[in-house]
Amino acid sequence: MSPRHTDPSTRPALVDIAARLLAEEGPQALSARRIASEIGASTMALYTHFNGMRGLVRAMVHEGFARLQHYFTLVEFSDDPVSDLALLGRAYRLNALANPHLYAVMFGGSSLAGFSLGEEDRQYGRYTLAGVAECAARCIEAGRFRAADADLVAHQMWSAVHGLVALELGDYLTEPWNADSLLEAQLVGLMVAVGDTREAAVSSVTASAERLREEVDSATDADRGVEPP
Repeated sequence: MSPRHTDPSTRPALVDIAARLLAEEGPQALSARRIASEIGASTMALYTHFNGMRGLVRAMVHEGFARLQHYFTLVEFSDDPVSDLALLGRAYRLNALANPHLYAVMFGGSSLAGFSLGEEDRQYGRYTLAGVAECAARCIEAGRFRAADADLVAHQMWSAVHGLVALELGDYLTEPWNADSLLEAQLVGLMVAVGDTREAAVSSVTASAERLREEVDSATDADRGVEPP
């Protein structure tokens, strides 16, 4: 007898539903029956795709970082590494806005319903920072940043943009301190803090904004089947 085939769209759908239920209703909503019923499937779907609820919780975190990595890979490295680094920061924010429920699960904004993550799960998330560190190293090699630990610069970028995104998703920002203007100032300030001149930083950050639509937005629109304007 041939193995039973499953719908490939079921797994990501279950991940998204579970993340949404966690964020909107809390851990009490995270039951196999409730999650499966959202897509009209049986509870067996969770065991087929995740080997149970614990596997689903881990899959939510892994899927969240996989989607973040996808956004990062849309950034094409150019001859301006500082612009590239700023664009990675913008891609990070776009991923969070596109996947807010998964983002909350990835970083502890939603309870994991009594399940815990292992060090290997968190290490999986840290791997996504490798490309950011590589880009920071290019900034140092180009003489735009002071000689420093590229991993440290990458973590500074991560913590800075992550903090802004957390405030944005929590709806804590109000005019005139909106996320768009704060991100511009934050990116320029970070580049200057690690050694770039303000004039050069402003130029590169501005260029990254102009590249955003071409390199990242258009690609994610294509993924969703959206026609370009």
